[in-house]
Amino acid sequence: MSEQTLAVHAPYNGAVVGHVAISTQADVEQALGVAHGLFSDRSQWLSKPRRIEILHRAAQLIGERKIEIATQAAREGGKPLKDSIAEVERGIDGILNSIEVLRSEGGHVIPMGLNAASANRVAFTQYEPIGVIAAVSAFNHPFNLIVHQVIPAIAVGAPVIVKPAANTPLSCQTLVDILIEAGLPKGWAQMVLPTDNTITGKLVADPRVGFFSFIGSAAVGWMLRSTLAPGTRCALEHGGAAPVMLAADADLDDALPRIARGAFFHAGQVCVSVQRIFCHHSIAEQVAERLAKLGDAMVVGDPTDPRTDVGPLIAGREVNRVSQWVNDAVAGGARLISGGRVLDNNCYAPTVLLNPAIDSNVMQKEVFGPVVAVYAYDDLAEAIRLANALPYAFQAAVFTQDLDTAMQCYQDLNATAVMVNESTTFRVDWMPFAGASLSGHGVGGIPHTMKDMQVEKMMVWRSRAVRG
Repeated sequence: MSEQTLAVHAPYNGAVVGHVAISTQADVEQALGVAHGLFSDRSQWLSKPRRIEILHRAAQLIGERKIEIATQAAREGGKPLKDSIAEVERGIDGILNSIEVLRSEGGHVIPMGLNAASANRVAFTQYEPIGVIAAVSAFNHPFNLIVHQVIPAIAVGAPVIVKPAANTPLSCQTLVDILIEAGLPKGWAQMVLPTDNTITGKLVADPRVGFFSFIGSAAVGWMLRSTLAPGTRCALEHGGAAPVMLAADADLDDALPRIARGAFFHAGQVCVSVQRIFCHHSIAEQVAERLAKLGDAMVVGDPTDPRTDVGPLIAGREVNRVSQWVNDAVAGGARLISGGRVLDNNCYAPTVLLNPAIDSNVMQKEVFGPVVAVYAYDDLAEAIRLANALPYAFQAAVFTQDLDTAMQCYQDLNATAVMVNESTTFRVDWMPFAGASLSGHGVGGIPHTMKDMQVEKMMVWRSRAVRG
């Protein structure tokens, strides 16, 4: 292992919160060799009872250290402590969910005896791991994203090599260390952290990789997918510019706190954050002003303070980018209702814009910051057309009391999930979670990821004793 280390800095105040060894090309090659060796030697495969035992113990250890792990995640990633605690709790539930899948998903019976060709036969399938898993992760949920990429691999019995975001490697290292403490033999879960993107690219493209799991930007994800070796399968989770349709009959007292939370949670650094709100013109100004009040009431600051609602952006360059996009929108005719200010320590004030130009960045690209654009519409069909005009498709939402309006949005919005009277950020970790178009490839969620990381292997028996 390289003797060079990477200092991990808190995005809030720049303090060094830890050090992680930097991986060289030789380190990555060694990790691949170990992982491929484990997968190739079936005598070393871990039995289901042993995997279940390890996962149960890991969940227990995480529960015992929940506050410690959450505090570390808040420091390195900037998500407020109360939300980081919820993230760790989700991680525990994800581990338990993977055990439930092992107990309930075992394969299928294939019908036989239906004609002369299939007479005297019985066929069934069982699951086997697909091969070595290579996972590249993002910074914004530094613990639970690693859970979603590493735990399904361990559950199905696949060796996994994970590269966390360079901003937030400590949470990843913690999970890997806990798995080993829980009894996982070394080599089955390995963390690498090359700072040279070429080395990461070689890991992903290596023919020994059976499955590639990526969470991050579309530009990087699609580029890496294009380099995969023949036969390597993959799942990509990118972002979007989530649209919300707010009908004239929406219950604003119920809707607006959910929308504000969906817009400003983790400073908007969520792949399905509320970004574009298409409001009926009769309520658009009211919605913008009420959202502004909700944003203004949020505590912005130190993510380790239990009172904080909105923490910093991950880096100063992101603050500058978000600020520039907001300033450009205002210069282009948007009305700044609230926010629009750079704060100390890489924080940005929760911001509400009313009626920005359709061609502005805040309406065309993923902001990934605490900014929401309210856009007034007269005709719902036209609003849906504008919502669908971007090359992203992930989660969307509609707030209405009318069944027909809800169904129109469900049927016509270009999205993989449409929430009714709920924010675009709603998620439970066993549901399918998938982006389409530029927003991703494949389906996330613990059970769905486990399925992707396995092959369904069939056995056919022929016996004269089998009767149709």
